Amino acid sequence: MIDTHCHLTFPEFRRSVARVMDEARAEGTRAAITISTTTADALQARAVAHEDPRVVFTVGVHPLYADEPVDWEIFAQLARDARCVAFGEMGLDGHHAKPPLELQESVLLAQLEQVHSLWNQGVRLPLVIHCRKAVPRLLPILQASGLPADRMVFHCFTEGPDEARLVLDFGAWISFTGAATFKRADSIRAAALLVPADRVMVETDAPFLTPEPHRGIRPNAPKFVRHVAACLARVRGVDEQVLERILDDNAVRFFGPALQAACESP
Repeated sequence: MIDTHCHLTFPEFRRSVARVMDEARAEGTRAAITISTTTADALQARAVAHEDPRVVFTVGVHPLYADEPVDWEIFAQLARDARCVAFGEMGLDGHHAKPPLELQESVLLAQLEQVHSLWNQGVRLPLVIHCRKAVPRLLPILQASGLPADRMVFHCFTEGPDEARLVLDFGAWISFTGAATFKRADSIRAAALLVPADRVMVETDAPFLTPEPHRGIRPNAPKFVRHVAACLARVRGVDEQVLERILDDNAVRFFGPALQAACESP
């Protein structure tokens, strides 16, 4: 398995990444992508990825950190790093009152402009999208960016089937977390039924959203990603091992050879 989205720079993990990844490998998680929330965080993410060959990283500005300083020169520099596999996470969050959506959108537009410029320079990394209670507002912005929808993944999808249809019709991928395993998450599981096998991924979003049957354990960790895959296999009525192979193939196809190399590292 591959954990396509976790936050190994967060305080719960930063001083124990090797142990966390050793535990992950023991449970069958071969590699992890540590996702950035700010450009300062992305510098730490790069350090983590260069310290542990089982980890790769992204560079981006999370909408809930839109009120923090952004260094676009660092953004561009990190995007060119050999171990950087995506831009993000970026997007809109309508669940939280702060930062206001107007500020989130301003930072997102600036970020998409940077990404578009880098794409024109040949740095054609995919995009990890954060979208919570904001699908109708976010999709037109992404469409107007001119960036291809099939190079975007809506991570930690917690909306229902109606929103999933909008995202799929747009052309993007969808990734699920431990939230899909929760008892009252019928709408998320209904959404998971709709996603084509070639556009679905799984993640932990660790340290958040520990999946069943370990929901009470804190922090969540990459070793638990297999439980998300198991849930999706049950929902979709497919063999768990078959789906795991599909999910891994999808992740490598989406994020590229650096992730494949991380999977193959000792």
